[in-house]
Amino acid sequence: MEMSRERFEELVGEALDEVPEELLGLMNNVVILVEDDPPPGEADLLGLYEGHALTERGWDYSGVLPDRIFIYRRPILRICDNDEDVIDEVAVTVVHEIAHHFGIDDARLHALGWG
Repeated sequence: MEMSRERFEELVGEALDEVPEELLGLMNNVVILVEDDPPPGEADLLGLYEGHALTERGWDYSGVLPDRIFIYRRPILRICDNDEDVIDEVAVTVVHEIAHHFGIDDARLHALGWG
């Protein structure tokens, strides 16, 4: 599947627009980034959350760089057959990584259908 980086970034933005305002308002000190490729050795990784989940932040959480959510363009495009597939996979990946920011682990996300 081929898609420009610009169009892919638009889809990430559209997926974020679908996240309820109440949840977006609770996100704290986190940025969402689109990268073409995941880290070396992780070719199949669609997204990644790096940081301190909200559930892990204590009284001493201060002065830290923002958490980062990465959405990886090429791996998502590799597993998709058409634009509709990309839209769906981007939405699932965005929700999945945001859930990690809220402290939800992979096992729970898979059980909820957001694996």
